[in-house]
Amino acid sequence: QLEDSGGGLVQAGASLRLSCAASERTFSSYSIGWFRQAPGKEREFVAYIGWRAINTNFADSVKDRFTISRDNDKNTVHLQMNSLRPEDTAVYYCAANTYLSVYSGEYDYWGQGTQVTVSS
Repeated sequence: QLEDSGGGLVQAGASLRLSCAASERTFSSYSIGWFRQAPGKEREFVAYIGWRAINTNFADSVKDRFTISRDNDKNTVHLQMNSLRPEDTAVYYCAANTYLSVYSGEYDYWGQGTQVTVSS
C-alpha cells in the first residue's frame, strides 16, 4: 500500500515536495513512478526512480525543474518540484512496479493521489 502526500496550493515559481510512503519492507525492491492527472486530461508520466536509485527519468515538461529521490531505509520516495507553473496543476499519484516504465498501465500499486494547485 502506498500513501502519497505533500500537495497544496502554491503560487507560480514556488516549490513543493511530494512524498510516497509504503509500509511493506519489499518497497525497496520496487521502482517508483510519479504520474499526474489534470481535469479532463489523461494521466501522464512525470518521473520514475529505480529500486537502487541509479536510474531516473523525467518527462520533458518537468526536466530541470523536478528531482526524484528515495530512502529505502524509510520506505519513502520524494518528488521535489521547483519553479512550479500553473500547468503543473494536477492530482499527483505515486505508483510501484517491479520494473521501470513510463506507462501507467504497467504499474501494480497506486497511492490515493495528492492535489497540487499552482496559481498564476
